[in-house]
Amino acid sequence: MLPISCDIEGDRLWLVEGGQIPPFQVKDSGQVVSKHKLTGHQKPVLTVSWSPDDYQLLTCGQEEVIRRWDVNSGECLFVYERHGVGLISCGWFPDGKGIVSGMTDKSICLWDLDGKELECWKGQRTVNISDMAITDDGKRIISICKETAILLLDREAKFERLIEEEQVITSFSLSRDNKFLLVNLINQEIHLWSIEDDVKVVSKYKGHTRTRFVIRSCFGGFEQAFIASGSEDSQVYIWHRGTGELLSALPGHSGAVNCVSWHPRNPHMLASASDDRTIRIWGLDDLKCVATHSNGTVHHSNGKF
Repeated sequence: MLPISCDIEGDRLWLVEGGQIPPFQVKDSGQVVSKHKLTGHQKPVLTVSWSPDDYQLLTCGQEEVIRRWDVNSGECLFVYERHGVGLISCGWFPDGKGIVSGMTDKSICLWDLDGKELECWKGQRTVNISDMAITDDGKRIISICKETAILLLDREAKFERLIEEEQVITSFSLSRDNKFLLVNLINQEIHLWSIEDDVKVVSKYKGHTRTRFVIRSCFGGFEQAFIASGSEDSQVYIWHRGTGELLSALPGHSGAVNCVSWHPRNPHMLASASDDRTIRIWGLDDLKCVATHSNGTVHHSNGKF
């Protein structure tokens, strides 16, 4: 399987390639150093989630199990599974003491770190799409519950609310302040939703290409003032969040760009993963790709795009 996802957390970056998850360390210069290759999943890995303290990692195989890893040693600390039911998504609770998972029976379950099931919400709570998010206060769980709807589940108030689109939803991401959702649609649009009291679309972004694959987008830059997205035309697209203006289309990949991830602390660094089997690290202060990882080799590019 080709790389389908990437993320940056602290100074570490990961890509997903088949059933293996090799985290890399990204230095300020853009140099990428391989740390571990995490093996054990029997099916393609769909989801990877960093713990709040950055020292552990959750990985979820396609309708398989969730594994919890020690990032420094590469050791698998625990395997979460339920007999007869596959797991399709995973995420951490903000205190790092529990995890949440979407199941193939369309339920959402909360587990402690030792695998004890604490809560379970049954019914049409999720679909076989790996996106799931939890607000920083741990009160709301967000998941795609239907092809065209996202569930906002309030655990404390026992209240559910839906975000409904006219087109099929392929992925979403939650803003750092927990007030907005970035929703990717099958019709090559990205919608920005306010999920505060008045739930509504506040902006739309167009220009990227999506015809066959799941393409992911993200918030980023100073105060998350920008939106980035992959595209099937091998480019990375960047818009101004407030105006919706397309600012840049960055070439460099030779295959569809499936995923982008903005550095959580460096507003000038962006990672992109592609079907060309590379991850590129972009220095956005001067729109320069500072490093490319491909099959264990790091290549530097000084060309301006």
